[in-house]
Amino acid sequence: MNVYNSEQNFLGIDENLSSYDQSKVVIQQLPYEHTSSYQEGSKHGPKAIIEASHFVEFYDEELDQETFKQLGIATLEPVSFGNAIDQDAIKLIEDATNTHIANNKFVVSFGAEHTVTFGIFKAFHNLDQTVSIIQIDAHSDLRESYNNNKYSHASVMARINELNVKISQVGIRAQCVEEANLIKSSSNIQTFYAHQLDNVSTVVESILAHTTENVYITIDADGLDPSIVPGVGTPEPGGLDYMKTLTLLNGICSRKNVVGFDIVECAPIDGQIQSQYVLAKLAYKVLGYCTLNTNNFK
Repeated sequence: MNVYNSEQNFLGIDENLSSYDQSKVVIQQLPYEHTSSYQEGSKHGPKAIIEASHFVEFYDEELDQETFKQLGIATLEPVSFGNAIDQDAIKLIEDATNTHIANNKFVVSFGAEHTVTFGIFKAFHNLDQTVSIIQIDAHSDLRESYNNNKYSHASVMARINELNVKISQVGIRAQCVEEANLIKSSSNIQTFYAHQLDNVSTVVESILAHTTENVYITIDADGLDPSIVPGVGTPEPGGLDYMKTLTLLNGICSRKNVVGFDIVECAPIDGQIQSQYVLAKLAYKVLGYCTLNTNNFK
């Protein structure tokens, strides 16, 4: 495995805590951007998040721990897509993820467009067809196709829905009527719109009841409010604030078996570091919350 050294890896941690063999966690970079429909630039997101992570404090005051010392975190070189697009790109991602799962790694992925989540999730679904998915997002991503492409970022959850799994969506505030009707007619899709998030604890309990024991988490950066994360393809107003996001993720990660997670759709803004820094810190917080459930790192 080609692994970044301490000057390039997530958090900039020492090499003895970032080697592939010794680490429980691997971070794969998936700079695949082919179907962006508004602001482009998400292909730069994975690298920007890793660079920003060098300024995240190791110590988590909420958890009273330096999470990386418990886990070890190996950061892999970006997956090369060459000319692969759509189904071929998804297969590349699925195969890469399969390799790390087979090596008993907890897989964290920093993606460009949200399409990458389908390839990642397929790898976990191949092993456990009951695995659920929890999605933080501004958009439902349930269109059958978008711009005549069923592998569009706007259709990623439609492809996952075809796998007949439990889906919980949080923060949705932009969708078409096709998506709204699908949600209303489906027993698998549970959606919490942004205007329904006054009581996050209640939302957490509903998600825990809806999903299965094993869950995968996908975090689209635009699920958070653009006042916190402005560097996204479509900055929809009215998103989750940072503390509500942490409350939600703590409640899930500490009580479910999280098999992996991703953060996607960061499109860095030239001259600004806010978006990638917030997302780097969020990734580290999620890893910390996952340590609260010992089943997550067997």
